[in-house]
Amino acid sequence: MSLSLSADQPAVPADADDGVWLECIECGETFAPFEDVRYTCDECDGLLEVRYADLPTFADFEGRGVWRYGASLPLEEGVTIREGATPLYEVPRLEESVGVEALRIKHEGMNPTGSFKDRGMTVGVAVAKELGVDRLACASTGNTSAALAAYGSRGGMETLVLLPAGKVAAGKVAQASLHGARILEVDGNFDACLDVVQELAAKGEAYLLNSLNPFRLEGQKTIGLEILEGFLADYDAVPDRIVLPVGNAGNTSALYKAFRELVQAGELEEGEVPKLVGVQAEGAAPMVEAIENGADEVRRWDDVETRATAIRIGNPVNAPKALPGIRETGGTAISVTDEEITAAQRDLAGEGIGVEPASAASVAGLRKLRADGVVSDDERVACLTTGHLLKDPDAAAAAGRDPEPVPADTEGVLAHLQGE
Repeated sequence: MSLSLSADQPAVPADADDGVWLECIECGETFAPFEDVRYTCDECDGLLEVRYADLPTFADFEGRGVWRYGASLPLEEGVTIREGATPLYEVPRLEESVGVEALRIKHEGMNPTGSFKDRGMTVGVAVAKELGVDRLACASTGNTSAALAAYGSRGGMETLVLLPAGKVAAGKVAQASLHGARILEVDGNFDACLDVVQELAAKGEAYLLNSLNPFRLEGQKTIGLEILEGFLADYDAVPDRIVLPVGNAGNTSALYKAFRELVQAGELEEGEVPKLVGVQAEGAAPMVEAIENGADEVRRWDDVETRATAIRIGNPVNAPKALPGIRETGGTAISVTDEEITAAQRDLAGEGIGVEPASAASVAGLRKLRADGVVSDDERVACLTTGHLLKDPDAAAAAGRDPEPVPADTEGVLAHLQGE
């Protein structure tokens, strides 16, 4: 199955359910969407995508939030806590500093649990209920566990999360705990957690809601639809480029799928599709390595380290979908240092936008590409920030100013402010 922008709208197979089916991106095998639990192809173990007989245009969308785009999703409604409709912030000082015609920040930290993962969970948990499963599970660097716990509890379902011991920010563990998930701390990194969860899912012990699950990415593609609608409203044009952090590469895959569907629906021309740019931390950059080497697949990094915990991932499972997305749109991938990430986190905070470190990777990557001449000064760019600053309060405190001790009287405070 081709993932190119020029691919034709697929024919509707006999196993489609109300115009919806699953299709393998490797061999093209098709499956009914809701009859059996399935994450990869039965024939070749390739990744699956959700396909639709009827693809909507912008005129078909109504309402607000993720379910505004119900015409492009596998179900008409989800298990919802009003996710989506996140701000597309203007950042005039940062825009001038970077040196582009327009820069907007799509802040997914303003979702109900503080990250973009809510978009996928509103769809994924609804599909789980449609399939009749009763236990949900995920591996997580933190944000997935928080979102799954919240949506699982909203849907009245048991939730199991596997986290790498000692490697998840406290704010994220607290969310999963409060929402009632069973938290299992694994003696290993995120990729080891995902290995275990996939084996549990294969044994039928739980329904997997990592981004390997094709239904989760359907919710995440609404990020791209909101960005396009925002730019069309403000500039009467779509952005030239969208820059986003890469962990498991789910968002890169999801945005590319949204754009392919708009091209197939006749709503976008191929040449209008924004360039997708993936940004990783230097200590966890297998996607960047694959792009730079012209490889068709990523090499798993067993040892990964970065203060940007949300993208501390060495084996991005959605790479087979994301690599074509970057290449077909004329985009690229770039790595940035932890120091560059922290600097970008401070830059965003200077515009009043509080994000966790991984989110700031997008702005750090844009700065680097602009300095290298890859991004030109006449471009309109959207940077995706994926999680709220309170997800990792320790990192925020470390990046910010230290408290200054003062006496408990006005004169003493004034003297301190005056440097006496």
